[in-house]
Amino acid sequence: MKTLSLILCLLFSGAAYSQRLVDYVNPFIGTSNFGATNPGAVVPHGMVSVSPFNVSRSALNVIDKDARWWSTPYHFENKFFTGFTQVNLSGVGCPELGPFLVMPTSGEVDARIEKYGSVYSGEFASPGFYSSFLNKYGIKTGVTATKRAGMMSFLYPAGQANILIDLGNGLTNESGGTLKIINSSEVEGMRMTGNFCYSKGTERPVFFVARISKSSDSYGVWKKMPEMTAEAAWSETSDQFKYYQGYRNEIAGDSIGAYFSFNLSVEEKIMIKVGISYVSIENARENLETEIPGFEFSEIKKNAENQWENVLSRIIVEGGTVDQKTVFYTALYHMNLHPNVINDVNGQYPGMESHLIKHVEGRERYTTYSLWDTYRNLHPFMSLVYPDVQLDMVKSAIDMYDESGWLPKWELNSKETHVMEGDPAIPLIVDTWFRGLKDFDHLKAWEAMYKSATTPEISNKIRPDVDDYHLLGYLPLLEEFDNSVSQALEYYVADWNLAQFAKALGYNNEYQRFYKQSLGYKNYYDKKEFGVFRPKLRDGSFLTPFSPEQGIDFEPVPGFHEGTAWQYTFYVPHDVKGLIHLMAGEKAFTEKLQKVFDKDLFDMANEPDINYPYLFSFIKGEEWRTQKEVRKLIDTYYSNAPAGLPGNDDCGTMSAWVAFSMMGFYPFCPGDMNYVLTSPVFDKVTIHLDNRFYPGKRFEIITNRVNKTDNYIKNIRLNSSLNNKYFLNHSILVEGGLLEFTLTESPRK
Repeated sequence: MKTLSLILCLLFSGAAYSQRLVDYVNPFIGTSNFGATNPGAVVPHGMVSVSPFNVSRSALNVIDKDARWWSTPYHFENKFFTGFTQVNLSGVGCPELGPFLVMPTSGEVDARIEKYGSVYSGEFASPGFYSSFLNKYGIKTGVTATKRAGMMSFLYPAGQANILIDLGNGLTNESGGTLKIINSSEVEGMRMTGNFCYSKGTERPVFFVARISKSSDSYGVWKKMPEMTAEAAWSETSDQFKYYQGYRNEIAGDSIGAYFSFNLSVEEKIMIKVGISYVSIENARENLETEIPGFEFSEIKKNAENQWENVLSRIIVEGGTVDQKTVFYTALYHMNLHPNVINDVNGQYPGMESHLIKHVEGRERYTTYSLWDTYRNLHPFMSLVYPDVQLDMVKSAIDMYDESGWLPKWELNSKETHVMEGDPAIPLIVDTWFRGLKDFDHLKAWEAMYKSATTPEISNKIRPDVDDYHLLGYLPLLEEFDNSVSQALEYYVADWNLAQFAKALGYNNEYQRFYKQSLGYKNYYDKKEFGVFRPKLRDGSFLTPFSPEQGIDFEPVPGFHEGTAWQYTFYVPHDVKGLIHLMAGEKAFTEKLQKVFDKDLFDMANEPDINYPYLFSFIKGEEWRTQKEVRKLIDTYYSNAPAGLPGNDDCGTMSAWVAFSMMGFYPFCPGDMNYVLTSPVFDKVTIHLDNRFYPGKRFEIITNRVNKTDNYIKNIRLNSSLNNKYFLNHSILVEGGLLEFTLTESPRK
């Protein structure tokens, strides 16, 4: 990995590559419009991300009742800063993590978040770095990070300077925490996290050790007390907070914190570094001492930038506007945030679904598997561009099976949250295998996948209602607003992948079984009345009454999860030809699909929809519609702005869509090695292939156009030979070579 990174750095150090790629990344993209990203400091796949926190519900209710609170520590429109959190998620739809608020203040110590918070200005963010100015205190902040530790630098004016460490506030405020002040410049502790998307039993402790670059003149802890009388509150506490200075250095509870104060005669910079672990305080200390042994802030910041430069330099794009390059490289940046490591520097990590301490050696153990989202495009992208990382992610998933008896579905911090539908670990593993990354225990993977696909529902932790699925070939509507159709559509994709894997292993009976199951989607097609997928009852009849438009804007809808029937009806990526036949042929299919775009029935932020524009390319003569709709979606929903994502980035899924689409190809169906081609945004794209996994050194995509508005493919050449297909197989791409597009202003019908 290091050798390859060095080669890439040397390769791109010439005049043709004078612009640093990190300068094209805008971490503020997605921090508005429910993108749920944050601009904090983080390294690729880092456990720690030091993010500004401005979404405290209690503080915002006091300061600005119209301010936005969401599933992220930061929202661009909010301007009331209450500290830096140390562990955060990016692009998710539910609040979680956000613990250990570190807040610099001046003057008297006040533990009330609505009082100690400050309006801020002068924000700046780049990969591995964030800074701002706290108007209330005149403090300049800067933060950076390593994989398992964060570092914060605060430039204070003369006077009393404070560092507050607040364990009582965060995104979810789970109960339970401990603090122990070791000396005048060090504190350690723990805080509980969990219950992502209201999943029960997923709590887990997160441990920290913090060290300050300067010994404090005074220090102490605080605790929010239960409701008391006004007289008692006045005599013992300030607004029900009780402070213990010096003589009591250890405390436990729900709303606790520690403070360190300094008497500064002149302006002075004070730094604090925080190590994190999901195993123990001892490991948090070891992580801190190993990754940030001193207080060389600029060195840590530079190292973070270099890591990002190496990651981004796997793909070089030329041509296009600065904004287009910013959208592209920010997408690469977002894709390399999750999954993130959970193991400490000594290899220890919490076992899946247990409190056992496990150990990994020679690779990383990953967490944050938002698989319902990411199996569609992010993991195929990782397989192509970062195959070493993807292999470790698959091995981590198989580890989870070893430890808990089940593959992950939506795993977070070695706990299964059971969020969303389907059996998404199957396409994750199968797609990786067929892309040529086979260095994992494939027989154990088969065992794990077969178990989730065949275990009866009474003991099946991955596939709800699977008995009906096996008996009827579909999931009947059992409750008014269940997700039966959405759930079954995901099972079909998983079973098709499992069938392909069985075939590759020579298991013919299993291949026949799972392939047949994958075609059960036809049960839901209402051919006579609406021409869409429609919830079905156990007796075989369709749900009545029914509206294909019901479900817009998260309106409750029978049979579908967060979407309408229109937003799910074309999600059969594994059998497009069968779906075309089901819809009465190519002409009717094309007209119906075009209606989805023309009548605003499409939702770019809904994962089952995101391959819809590529469906046109399965019909000869209609490929131009793919080129038209893809470019329109890029220009409409993606931009170099805080609202520059179509919605939740979903751990990099929306970013993966735009990165693939801007390069001119897309992995339409996991497990199918054919990419669908479309017109690239850039004049030249160079993908540097990892020779440890693929035979080619690089694959280049060149686009010839007369005018900037030329967006329709006139012809395609592969290694100088005319290519009449709008598909490219993965096996050809990884051999290296040249794909050349000639674009024109008019569609080729």
